[in-house]
Amino acid sequence: MRQRNNAFKELRYKVAQEALAGIKVGVLARKYEVTPKTIRNWVKEYQATFGEDAVPTIDERIDDAKRLAELEEKYNRALKALGEKELEIEILRELVKKN
Repeated sequence: MRQRNNAFKELRYKVAQEALAGIKVGVLARKYEVTPKTIRNWVKEYQATFGEDAVPTIDERIDDAKRLAELEEKYNRALKALGEKELEIEILRELVKKN
């Protein structure tokens, strides 16, 4: 039972962190299937427990956004390269069939 409570508390803190990081409460409410008021309460609890310093700074948010953009760019390049490789393989298969 204690593990279950700890897991639930960790989930509440995670949701609160997401809200404090700028994700809209309505989006989080739908994602986690709770009411927006519940999430606002979790944010208050989180801030009361960890203080205002626990809220990500603007610089941290900007760094996270930059990191995310870089990862998305790498992913898109890898996806494009994979698509090109699949196209090359398909062309080679067609050539092998003709011969």
